[in-house]
Amino acid sequence: MARPSWPRPLAGSAAIMPLAALSLLLASAAPAVRALELEGRTQFVRAPWKVTLTSYTTNVGQSPAEYFFTLSLDALAGASLGGLTIQQTRGADWQFPFAVERTRAFLGVPRREGRQIPVQASFEPAARRFTLHFPEPVPAGATVTVSLRPWFNPIQADTYLFQVTAIPAGPGPVASPVGVGTLRIYQPNDW
Repeated sequence: MARPSWPRPLAGSAAIMPLAALSLLLASAAPAVRALELEGRTQFVRAPWKVTLTSYTTNVGQSPAEYFFTLSLDALAGASLGGLTIQQTRGADWQFPFAVERTRAFLGVPRREGRQIPVQASFEPAARRFTLHFPEPVPAGATVTVSLRPWFNPIQADTYLFQVTAIPAGPGPVASPVGVGTLRIYQPNDW
């Protein structure tokens, strides 16, 4: 029986496959890739890499306000989405309040909503950070939108930034930064 012609490591080098190469190998292996678990920690093979923030109310103090954070999971993500963190990182108003109990999630995009997804939300006002947990993880290949609802828009015009991090479902999840959602709040002209 012939031996397989695997590349041989150079003399003195370790025969360890880098994590990136392992991720590519797992991603191309089969459509139904299981979650990547290394040393008891769950990671995305292909993490979500972009978030879109949509709001249909953009004037200072405007109410009711609703901010939609939309992200898509690659079909070969390697793990379902177990949760998100959304943290305000920039903006002139650091005090505008949210109605945490009105947080909701659904499959699809704003104004083309699909099935509702159960979501549990908490908000740390001092850190301006939401922590969201999906009791039924969002499957790979899905587009999900989370709606955060402040009581009213910030009272100062500015560009507000929100850092979004995705958390895979599984033991010891390793969070992956997704991107920054941008919200522009305007002061209308009173002519």
